[in-house]
Amino acid sequence: MVERQRLHIHYQGRVQGVGFRWAVREVAEVFDVTGWIRNLSDGRVELVAEGERPELEAFQDAVPKAGLRRFIRTATEDWSNGTGEFRGFEITG
Repeated sequence: MVERQRLHIHYQGRVQGVGFRWAVREVAEVFDVTGWIRNLSDGRVELVAEGERPELEAFQDAVPKAGLRRFIRTATEDWSNGTGEFRGFEITG
């Protein structure tokens, strides 16, 4: 059995007010990932996704390629073990 992983990313740049979260949610639909994305009060966007590591890596690579690269200045990531708590991929804030 393959262990689920959790990918936690903070995107910084011009990532609010440009449809970034909606576009990422559409990208997530193509992959076998669950989790959420939300705006933060400091102007960043936070993403938490779970799935198998190769699937998460492909999802992470697909986000900038979905026309979002121009909005992202930096993306900081953190990996941990998945918890299996999510159903689907949602915009939470």
